[in-house]
Amino acid sequence: MGAEPKAILPDYTKPKQKTNFSRVINIQHHMELIAALTSGAIILFAFLTEGHLSSTWTAALYISAYVIGGLAKAKEGIEDTIKNKDLNVELLMIIAAIGAASIGHWWEGAVLIFIFSLSGALETYTMNKSHKEISALMDMQPDTALRIVNGQTEEVHVSELKVGDQFFVRAGERIPADGNIVRGSTSIDEAAITGESMPEEKSAGDEVFAGTLNLNGSITVELTKPSEESVFQKIIELVHNAKSEKSPSQLFIERFEGIYVNIVLTAGVLLLFVPHYLFDWSWETTFYRAMIFLVVASPCALVASIMPATLSAISNGARNGILFKGGVHVENLGQIKAIALDKTGTLTKGTPEVTDVYIREGLDVHEIFNIIGSIEKQSTHPLAKAIVRYVKSQKIEPDLTVDNMQDVTGKGVTAQIGSETWKIGKPEFIGNQEVESFQNGISRSLADQGKTLVIAADENGIAAMLALKDVVREDAKEALGKLKRAGIRTIMITGDNDRTAQAIARECGIDEYYTNCLPEDKVDHIRNLKEAYGQVAMTGDGINDAPALATANLGIAMGEGTDVALETADIVLMKNDLSKIADAISLSKRMSRIIKQNVIFSIAVIILLLISNFAQTLNMPLGVIGHEGSTILVILNGLRLLK
Repeated sequence: MGAEPKAILPDYTKPKQKTNFSRVINIQHHMELIAALTSGAIILFAFLTEGHLSSTWTAALYISAYVIGGLAKAKEGIEDTIKNKDLNVELLMIIAAIGAASIGHWWEGAVLIFIFSLSGALETYTMNKSHKEISALMDMQPDTALRIVNGQTEEVHVSELKVGDQFFVRAGERIPADGNIVRGSTSIDEAAITGESMPEEKSAGDEVFAGTLNLNGSITVELTKPSEESVFQKIIELVHNAKSEKSPSQLFIERFEGIYVNIVLTAGVLLLFVPHYLFDWSWETTFYRAMIFLVVASPCALVASIMPATLSAISNGARNGILFKGGVHVENLGQIKAIALDKTGTLTKGTPEVTDVYIREGLDVHEIFNIIGSIEKQSTHPLAKAIVRYVKSQKIEPDLTVDNMQDVTGKGVTAQIGSETWKIGKPEFIGNQEVESFQNGISRSLADQGKTLVIAADENGIAAMLALKDVVREDAKEALGKLKRAGIRTIMITGDNDRTAQAIARECGIDEYYTNCLPEDKVDHIRNLKEAYGQVAMTGDGINDAPALATANLGIAMGEGTDVALETADIVLMKNDLSKIADAISLSKRMSRIIKQNVIFSIAVIILLLISNFAQTLNMPLGVIGHEGSTILVILNGLRLLK
């Protein structure tokens, strides 16, 4: 490795442009929620004190509830109407509430305002959640680099780097941009890109990616692409694009909203005049029937058909370690036909563990473990840490003095214990032929199982062979079995090699798998699966999974995953229990059945009330009882999901 460039004080720095989406959205959400709850409290107080206060005070309370709960929605409705030149539900609810108040039914109008404002607060929280994941991703990206100029380093903003520039990366630092190593060698933790727990050994000529972690060696890198075109930036762009796309069901609801509002408001206007001339109704009767129409035709019961059931399902899931980020995700889960799963940290535990140990005949097991543990304790490599954990699990505390330890980058270490020299590392570091002949060729069988071999040798040859593997979670097989029994296809998408993936797929009973996948490859596979199966879910835990989580119809993150995965996903398994996915699907299907019951019932009641109104057999109190009574019934039906 070449000499480390001389560092000088930075002559240029540019502060990182941090996004502040999360704070703005939280303030907006809190303000809407406070307004809705305050409106509800005023309505309750006015209702309980009605008859004890003067009519003026009661009217003042209801008016304040109208203003506090409905002002934001009224403003939003008017602005959207002007912008889109189309009426919307916000205006319909305000007009219906004012119509009820105009004939003395303040309470009914106020309740409509309260329900609508509360649902609006929840919608704001859910619809804008995607901004947080973009902020989390951007915070992971280094904002400065040590550019090398005439043998010296100067700290510059990443955006100042040009293709062909060389920059210096110390051990323990994140790589600021994509490039090729021109000097030095090291181990790179590429979990941010590939999701794999095993570090990659890199030397001159190898490619490195922005956002990955340089573990143990200083390197000089030549920039191969502008920072805005790096793999890490592509992850940010993929998440942003996938989250900004509207689903077909959302587009259908938006179209239905405009049609519904136009029909009801047009009918309401016509009812103010037509019955007077067509049926010879008096002006008083005509206006009275028009106001009843606005009350009973308002979508209060339809809203109550969905929201209480959805919140009950979300509460049920939360009690069982399943976090739904919105009602739409609960509903969509029941329609999933295939589920893709990341390997590392999702199907597996995400950290290597010692699975097999073979000791040369005649050696003392305790002594060998003490030697290996004492040497590996000096290293920070993930495999070394796993071996030390295993040694300690055997009730052995490594306590030998290690001398002259040398790290042979990418291969292993040499060290001296007393008068003996030891080598620990990869099979090729010790000698492939000797490894293949050890213990009747057991190394080939272990490699076929997707296990990583670490060999310990003394001056007399191989003393021990340890096999390590990122082991499958205990609940993974059971979870995948439940999914397959439910008729859901299982697919593993991993950045790992084919041999390891094949072993994991065989052990878990995976239907199909894709290997050596970078984040953009995972997105491509998800898109292909969506074309093949329709509704597809993706389960993952790493930064590299975020684009695929966002692209899938439904993203599911493990609770121990990265912040970006947790923010991107629609569902989080808080206890990292994959079997909860099948439970969540069952809950989703129950919720869909109850919502269908509620919607059919509420529409039937609205139709009955409308017919009764036109037949002049319905008065305002009965209209309110029928309308609000149906609302209470569908709420109670939805609350069954709490069980």
